Amino acid sequence: MHINSNLMRPVLAASLLLAAMPAAALNLFTCESEYAALAQEIAPEATVFSATTALQDPHHVQARPSLIAKLRRADLAICAGAELEIGWLPMLQMKANNARVRDGQLGMLYASDVVEPLGKLDHVDRSMGDVHAGGNPHFHFSPQRVGKIAVAIRDRLMAIDPANRSAYQANWQDFDARWQQATARWQLQAKPLQGHKVIAYHSSFMYLFDWLELEQIADLEPKPGVAPTAAHLATLLQRAQAQPPLAVIYTGYQDARGANWLAKRANVTALQLPFGPGVDGIDDLFALYDQVLTRLLQAQQP
Repeated sequence: MHINSNLMRPVLAASLLLAAMPAAALNLFTCESEYAALAQEIAPEATVFSATTALQDPHHVQARPSLIAKLRRADLAICAGAELEIGWLPMLQMKANNARVRDGQLGMLYASDVVEPLGKLDHVDRSMGDVHAGGNPHFHFSPQRVGKIAVAIRDRLMAIDPANRSAYQANWQDFDARWQQATARWQLQAKPLQGHKVIAYHSSFMYLFDWLELEQIADLEPKPGVAPTAAHLATLLQRAQAQPPLAVIYTGYQDARGANWLAKRANVTALQLPFGPGVDGIDDLFALYDQVLTRLLQAQQP
């Protein structure tokens, strides 16, 4: 049987084109913007979506139809865990009906499963306020923990997309080298902050303060999740006058009124720190750390 070579040329060309094309990009769903930024470092070709922004409290999210649709298409979901998303993620998983991202599956990754949380509690009851028995879930202000989470994301991507193992490995190596270099620079830059005292909302920046050796001497909230009361702020003012803090610190999604009231009367700085990428021109974790350290060091100036 004779085959017309002229007819075969378009077929061969199409085959070669398909072979040269990259594998279909994965859909990655993240619960917080810090994990979206981290996933994008290791899988830059992927479509990455974050369910929350750095101006949203990740404890309180509605299982909207748009989020359900995103999770339904996801090949991998990455969340903090440690009960941070307990109020909304299980409902989202149920409504999305995506077997890939159910708990215990390769497509569901919790950061709390790969790092050791600070602030674990043996006992929790409702009288203690909005606390997490599994520990503080805001891992992204610990450079060491970010490094471990990056490894876990790389390994999970390799497992669900083995055809692109070498690409994920190369991307991780590039990120890790830059992250280690930046961490060394940040630690030198932050040395003047060591030993300073701060007042902040309960545990938002626990990992940041632990890393920088800042001492949180008081919480703006009388209990986690409870707004500052006049009586509590009066007590904090006495403490701030006795032990002047570097700053009264809060995030973009927390009420600034208590922080501003206290800072004004204690004659200290009320300092809003960015809580994640995606706001204030902060595109990635490197820019987030740079901005946080810059603002803290500026607060230290007379």
